Amino acid sequence: MTPQRRFLFVVPPLSGHVNPTAALGRALLDRGHAVAWCGSEMFLRPLLGGEAEIFRTGSKMLREQGAGGEEAVRSLWADFVVPCARFTLAAVDRAIEEFAPDVVISDEHTPAGALAAQRRALPWATLATSSMELGRPFRDRPELDRWILEHLRTLWAKAGLDPADFVDTRASPHLVLALTSPALTGEAAYPPHYALVGPLLGARPAGPAFPWERLDPGRRLVIVTMGTLAADLAADFLRRAAKALGELAGVQGVVVAPPESGLEQVAPADVLVLPRVPLLDLLDAGAVAALVCHSGLNTVTEALAHGVPLVLAPIRHDQPITAAQVEAAGAGRRVDFARADPAEIRRAIEAVLDDPEPRAAAARVAEAFRRDGGLPAAVGRLEAVGTEPGTIRTDQDQGEHA
Repeated sequence: MTPQRRFLFVVPPLSGHVNPTAALGRALLDRGHAVAWCGSEMFLRPLLGGEAEIFRTGSKMLREQGAGGEEAVRSLWADFVVPCARFTLAAVDRAIEEFAPDVVISDEHTPAGALAAQRRALPWATLATSSMELGRPFRDRPELDRWILEHLRTLWAKAGLDPADFVDTRASPHLVLALTSPALTGEAAYPPHYALVGPLLGARPAGPAFPWERLDPGRRLVIVTMGTLAADLAADFLRRAAKALGELAGVQGVVVAPPESGLEQVAPADVLVLPRVPLLDLLDAGAVAALVCHSGLNTVTEALAHGVPLVLAPIRHDQPITAAQVEAAGAGRRVDFARADPAEIRRAIEAVLDDPEPRAAAARVAEAFRRDGGLPAAVGRLEAVGTEPGTIRTDQDQGEHA
């Protein structure tokens, strides 16, 4: 059967950015479309499964990023986003030539997808998988805002595009598909081509094996996960969190930590330490009472979509933004990643477990996500890209809604 349309995802090697595309890609395939991904096959294959069509970009070793604040934002761009764009642009261009997509879906932190699409006059959509780029949040820091835009203008020129036609590649003029909700961002007046659809929950490849038999139905399950990107920074926090879990009566704790962290040797005896967990499977099963995390948007929205309250320990990038949004919604408690001791972490966990308001607030956000439309809404908006004439607007025009 001839596919209806062809969609190419261009994604970075970051789990929270790739996982939503697995569900979205499967939904598009089920609708009769052709779907492929472009990125590091070594990273993508375990997340997407053996059947996914992947155009390889290769992998590039990148420098460690700054720990927090403006330094982390600058290092994200200078040491990750820009080098990746330069390294992958030729491979993305080849993927477009070979796969011949009708629409390119470019993650907000993979400018190569947008640049290659612009070079070939292809419609492209931005996949906004974090809270950091929506609405130009750094315009209150004009020097930082100009610095990011200058990097993007340089990438644009090096891609052979006319500087007079510059478009901020963080925000497609055709569609910005944001995996969040006004329930978190507030009721900002986003342009019509911005679609805040909430998390993309759907079919994904099977998650890692999990010792389900070790779960105690008589205790409330609390999971601690700090994300793959922060594994190097999170070891000490994970130790503090494990100690806090060991002090909680009626709670079963699971801490996600790499083997090299050594946490398994020092964690309390009744706290499970595992290198990976199938978080979405556990949430779907209704097994999770609370989640402690780094405030990555994908992890946060998956938990809230299941009505699970959060303890938030943001580290860098968009995480403080997301944590503040969850706190404002009443669906979580925030602790200091660097300074919170086990007692403070324990009190925050007790608060979201025993105070009914965080769970009620999480349920309200879950209902808002359902109204936002989720996966069906995302598919519908993507299917419409390129079916009507679009206009290219300048970066200044794209930021006016903020």
